[in-house]
Amino acid sequence: MKLHFSITTAEELRERRGGRYVLYSVCLEGFLLGKARYSQLRRWDAQLRQLFGSAVPAFPPKYYLAMTKSMADERQSQLEQYLQNVTLDSNITNSDVFIAFFRKLQQLPEKSLSELNRRITHILEFCNCRCFLVVSVLWTDCTVSSFCFYDTFKIQTQRAFLDVYLADGSNIKLDIQTSDTAEQILEVTLCKMGLSRELTKYFSLFFFQDHDDGVLSVVKKVAEFELPYVSLQSMKVLHCKLGIRKWYMDPSLDTLLMDCRASLNLLYMQAIQEVERNWVKPTEGQMQELELLQKNAHKVKVSLAFTANHSSSIFLLQFLELIREMQFYGYVRLDPCMCDYPEEGCTADVYVGNNEINCCIKLPTNQIKEVSFKINRLRSWQVTFLGATKGGEEDTLEFRFEYNDSGTWQWIILYTKQAFLLSSCLKKMISEHMTKAAREGQEMVVHSGFISRKRFLVRPSEDDRVFEKIGEEDL
Repeated sequence: MKLHFSITTAEELRERRGGRYVLYSVCLEGFLLGKARYSQLRRWDAQLRQLFGSAVPAFPPKYYLAMTKSMADERQSQLEQYLQNVTLDSNITNSDVFIAFFRKLQQLPEKSLSELNRRITHILEFCNCRCFLVVSVLWTDCTVSSFCFYDTFKIQTQRAFLDVYLADGSNIKLDIQTSDTAEQILEVTLCKMGLSRELTKYFSLFFFQDHDDGVLSVVKKVAEFELPYVSLQSMKVLHCKLGIRKWYMDPSLDTLLMDCRASLNLLYMQAIQEVERNWVKPTEGQMQELELLQKNAHKVKVSLAFTANHSSSIFLLQFLELIREMQFYGYVRLDPCMCDYPEEGCTADVYVGNNEINCCIKLPTNQIKEVSFKINRLRSWQVTFLGATKGGEEDTLEFRFEYNDSGTWQWIILYTKQAFLLSSCLKKMISEHMTKAAREGQEMVVHSGFISRKRFLVRPSEDDRVFEKIGEEDL
């Protein structure tokens, strides 16, 4: 299924020689990856087309005359659709050409080539190295990797240390390269924990916020080609951490991980976290049984370290078997949000998993209503960017889905900053459901979700930076 690519802004910039060009802000799940010109995207498309031919979707045509505003808007929309459609083929997204492009895009934030040329010239003149000024002329014919300008933005490609957090609050410190992808970092981390390689696909990296009041907020799943070190720098204002969580929405899939001690430990730590953070809703009897099981485990001095022993393995299996019976186990819980169901002005606690979106809705009358929206009655959905709030502090996202309620299709809206995460969870649930249905010889009709948002053509702003501001003194 499509990745959540969007182009949120198109900045009209002027080159030193007077020409104009447009720089597009490429976002994934609402977070800025980097900025690219049409010509850069076009060259990338040509590379993909050499490898994959007709499997690559049509690329927006090149205009040889000045574009009108409507033409510019159309191109932005077409480029966004292209980025979404090109991710439909896993052979493309797993290719070196695809990954290399986004690695470069993330490491080298927006700077026009002419601006880079100017700065190179400035540096060389300052060093009295005028004999090498040809470098600035040759830059336009070179690839991004030919020069190492990353240090200008405090993200030089070099050795670094990265903390990957587990659900129990502990962390694994990795010695990495800042250009390492999420896929590479996940594999190294799980290998250090002793996880079987074939089980890696059941886990993923996530950015999350661990608030002082004990609330856990999952911000987004990290795409395999993202550079976690770079993303963390650009998300500093959110105070995010990088962590490992299981990545499947069907709790019964736990049974596939029971023969590996490392995966048992990961499942147990996340289950404990879900209990402590009130993500699961056990009955009073279930909670008593859970506490009794833990108490007995401590009596026999069960070790939950990564070294296996028979007693602790039995305890883990019993614990996970018990917790799988609890409501919302294995779900992703979203932060409280506003919704328009069953009427405007409602708030909701949203839990996503096990083929449903479950909403504990607080009505304007302060009554609580629990509603389960099953994915087999959901036809389509969309994420819409509504712009900044009145205070201008954060962007507003709208998640709406078309649902068959008692034979009538209707749109239901959730106003949540985690709209892209919710969409990713829906896609995962549908994928798992379709795989299971295929094994059982059933069919499921799914209308793919799509992204819509307001578009902006803006002038360059000093505040519109992926990373911190750079001054001449930083060169």
